[in-house]
Amino acid sequence: MTTAHPAPVVLDRREGPYGEVVLRRHGELLQIIANGCFLMDTSDGRSERLLVDAAYDALDGRPEPDVLIGGLGVGFSLAHAAADPRWGRITVVEREPAVIGWHRGGPLSPLSAAALADPRTEIVEADLVSHVHETSATYDALCLDIDNGPGWTVGEDNKGLYSPAGLADCARVLTPGGVLAVWSAQPSPEFEGTLRNAGFQHVRTEEIPVARGVPDAVHLAVRPG
Repeated sequence: MTTAHPAPVVLDRREGPYGEVVLRRHGELLQIIANGCFLMDTSDGRSERLLVDAAYDALDGRPEPDVLIGGLGVGFSLAHAAADPRWGRITVVEREPAVIGWHRGGPLSPLSAAALADPRTEIVEADLVSHVHETSATYDALCLDIDNGPGWTVGEDNKGLYSPAGLADCARVLTPGGVLAVWSAQPSPEFEGTLRNAGFQHVRTEEIPVARGVPDAVHLAVRPG
């Protein structure tokens, strides 16, 4: 006899600037749903941690590098970066005020409370595509996890990040020799080509096996020095 999985329980549902966002509990997991499409949950976090570690390793020992994390999500990337004293300034850009609220005293706060209390951490409520286009700040690493990846975007406006113009903006805000790391729900050889065509060097992809289906991936590229 099999045990039925409990039905998901909605903890919060809000109409945000880009549509409906929902936080729900499914068994022991917390899940974020955007406009009816599953985005992420608290089941693993290996690929989000790899996103941060691979970016740092590609900087070849640069002291106290500043990192921009695109997308707060369930907080895995932020928590992992803040747990590493080698990082300098940690800036997180998140466009959904509901997600920020779920971390600041909400159901997701146990995952990120220590990171949010870290003096290196700053949360910026903004659209990432607009932020990298408009900001005058520069970073040593961009760790971007704002959608399901360059080949499968939930939000149409996120496609601009992976376009030649969006990648040009990423290169502009990176310091010379800085690293761009992009999370994807599946490897994308086409995106590797787009990165090379945008002038990035040392383009490669690291894959993370998952229980079922195609592996997650982190695409890595370096701005020329």
